[in-house]
Amino acid sequence: MTDIAAIIKGIDKLKPIPQVTHKVMAIAGNTVSSAADLADVIQYDPALTANVLKLCNSAFFGLARKIDSIHQAVAYLGMDQVVDMVMMNLGSENLKRAQKGYDLREGELWKYSVLSAFMAKDIAESKGLKDKHLVFTSALLKDIGKAVLSKHVENYFDEIEKAVKDKNITFRDAEKLIIGIDHAELGAIIAEKWNFSARMVEIIRNHHLGTGWREDDLELAAVYVADTLCMIMGIGVGSDGLAYRFHPKVMKRLQFSDTDIQIMMASFGERLHEIEGLLAET
Repeated sequence: MTDIAAIIKGIDKLKPIPQVTHKVMAIAGNTVSSAADLADVIQYDPALTANVLKLCNSAFFGLARKIDSIHQAVAYLGMDQVVDMVMMNLGSENLKRAQKGYDLREGELWKYSVLSAFMAKDIAESKGLKDKHLVFTSALLKDIGKAVLSKHVENYFDEIEKAVKDKNITFRDAEKLIIGIDHAELGAIIAEKWNFSARMVEIIRNHHLGTGWREDDLELAAVYVADTLCMIMGIGVGSDGLAYRFHPKVMKRLQFSDTDIQIMMASFGERLHEIEGLLAET
């Protein structure tokens, strides 16, 4: 078992989250906030403004005119879209690196994280969940722990793989057994260190679900289902991708039939090229 304190100290090597992120999340979660409130907060961060405008002017949105300011971006795309672009900006640098321990090449974890975030938001919207931004951001950052834990998984991979096979446990359980901490738990520690809400910390910690899942926790269910469907579609399947348990009760709770799931994956498959184009701009 490794030195957990040393692993947690590795969080400091990640690019920190700018304070404006929390202001944007607060505005997104406040029903009385206006588009002007959102634009006013973003415009004072030059780097964030430049990156968001770049995304807004990408082929993904296909706007007829060039967007030159955050106020224009909010006016043309709406608060929801702009908030998502802000959240994508905050996760890109930390998630783009290759994660050798998980057999993910450069950019693969980032691509998977963004795709699963869009799918989770689609599920949240289809089920009428109120906090779509919480779902989107939680899905986007749910595997941030891999960015720190990867090198330790690489060092102990043979032992982890053996534990998965011999003990018939999930890859996450094997991480915990061999290393002393798993990527979801470490991701929750990162989210807590970055001052995200207790709710987001909870979703990141439990995004693979477990025996303690509450059936009324539909936000967590949306993140889990998005994660599962992406893996079924072959997105983000690294060394750990198939070593997790499927929980049919979640699909039942969300009232998804087999046909619904097939339609959802087919529809999302049609959007993959568009979202991949957006990723090329980040």
